[in-house]
Amino acid sequence: MRAKTKKATFSLHTDVLSALDEVTAQGIATSKNALVEQALRKELKELRRQARKALWQEAVKDPLFMKDIEGVEEDFRYADAETARRIV
Repeated sequence: MRAKTKKATFSLHTDVLSALDEVTAQGIATSKNALVEQALRKELKELRRQARKALWQEAVKDPLFMKDIEGVEEDFRYADAETARRIV
């Protein structure tokens, strides 16, 4: 079953449109739509990664959060060591 799509209109710089035409004409990209969607998915994934990173950077400033993390690390220290021995 194909994913549901919806037509959208965007304004792009002419050099970007020319490059899009070029890679599509050369067969590097299967279609303009596919390349734009792929690029947007990649960029959206990166934006979400950056947002998570910012949250973690803020969280490490919180002493209660860090104490909780240390507690979890302590709780799993022996289990992690046992698992590591099995991997080697």
